[in-house]
This record gives sequence, structure tokens and C-alpha cells, in this order.
Amino acid sequence: MPDRPDNLPSKIDRAAVDRVLARAVQLQSEGSAEPQGQLTEAQLLDLAKEVGLDPVNLRQALAEERTRVALPEEHGMLASLYGGSLASAQRTVRGSPAQVLRALDDWMQRQESLVVQRYHSTERIVWEARRDLVGTIRRAVSGRGRSLVRATNVSATAIALDDTRTLVRLDAQLGGYRALMAQQNVAVTGGGIVVGGVLAVLGFPIVAAAAPALVFAPAGFAVARSSQRRSVERAQVALEQVLDRLERGDAGRPPTLLSMLSAVVRG
Repeated sequence: MPDRPDNLPSKIDRAAVDRVLARAVQLQSEGSAEPQGQLTEAQLLDLAKEVGLDPVNLRQALAEERTRVALPEEHGMLASLYGGSLASAQRTVRGSPAQVLRALDDWMQRQESLVVQRYHSTERIVWEARRDLVGTIRRAVSGRGRSLVRATNVSATAIALDDTRTLVRLDAQLGGYRALMAQQNVAVTGGGIVVGGVLAVLGFPIVAAAAPALVFAPAGFAVARSSQRRSVERAQVALEQVLDRLERGDAGRPPTLLSMLSAVVRG
């Protein structure tokens, strides 16, 4: 007969497994010298071996945690009315973080018409849209870059999984464009109210005077919400396409502006 208690189930459901592992981490951290109950990656790997987890999977989970961008959950009026403002994509690719970020930086600047806003560390770069004449010409000639030009910023985070693989995450934040759509919606609604006031002063019936505001307000809202949704969707597709190219290894140096103009002239 087994020596386990009769009330202990032979199988544990997923929720119970999560609680057991969380408690095991807590107990191990309480017995460690690490401050505030923190564990090192080596300790986590040891714990994974003890509970039968594949270290490869744990490294993947650790890399995903390190690439996770802590953004406040969107609640407010703008999010409720016009939708979300974040597009994200994540992929495991070949190469070191430095190689991956170098290829991404080259691609984003040359092909997506972005410019570096900040190098946060050796694992993260943030870009913003290039809005000068050169950026405008590049977008017009290449036909690319329009999907990310509306983003307030685009960021890349790359974390090494092992000697040959890197987990990379791309994020595009379109909160600024959403605010612009809201402002335009308010302006259109205000225009309808002004037109209605003019019609009322001219003696038009109340129904006719109120018609512009009743038409302009919902129409402006529908257009603004749809534009924001399409912008996020296009940014999402653009990020996935960049990772597709990176995964295939063809996200190196794209054509220069001069070569693109030469191709157009020859065409």
C-alpha cells in the first residue's frame, strides 16, 4: 500500500500545479540569501530540474518575461470609445541579440523610415517615425513605412535563449494617433453644432437645424474609430512581416534611396 494520505489525489489539475509551483518558489526563496525573496536564474533552473521541467522551456519563459513590456492596462474613455493603441509581435530567431538588433535597426531606418529615439540598453531599441523630407520620399518611393508612421514609437527587445537563438519582441504604440482621431471627432461634432446653430438663426425648423449635429457626430466617431482600428491592424501586420524577414534571414540592408530612385527611373 502506498504511504500517501487517502485524501491526496493521484492527479493534480493545472490550477493546483500552478499553486504548488508558486509555493515551492516561495519556500525556496525564503530559505535563500537573496533579498526580498528573489531568485537567480541559476536557482530557477535548479528548481525546474527538481520539479521535472525542461530547462529549455524555462529559459524560453524567462526570455519572454524579460521581453515583456510593462504597459498600463488601457481603460479610460479613449480606449473605450476608439479601441486599443498597441500592436505587438514576438518570435524566436537565429542569431545573437546584438546581431538581431543590428539587422532590425538597419531595416527600420532604411525600409520603414524610422529613426532611433533611444538605445535603452544592449537589448532594447526604440524608434520613432522619420517625418522630414527624406523620410517622406522614402515612403513614397518604396511604398513601405506607411503602416508604422502613425506610431508614437516602435520598440524592439531581444533576449538570448542560448548561443544560437534569440527571442525578439516588437511593439508599436499608437496612442498619439488615437488622441488625434478623438480631437478630429470633437472638431467634426463641433462643426455640426455650429452649422445647426446657423440654420436655427436663419429660421430653419428645429429638426433641420439639429440634423447636421445628429449626422456629423456619429459619422465622425465611426470614421475615427475605424481609422484607429485599421492603423493598429496594419501596424500589427507590419511588425509580423518584419519578423518574417528576420526569421528568413533577409532583413539585412535593404535598397538605398538612390537605388530605389534609379529603379523607378529605369522603370
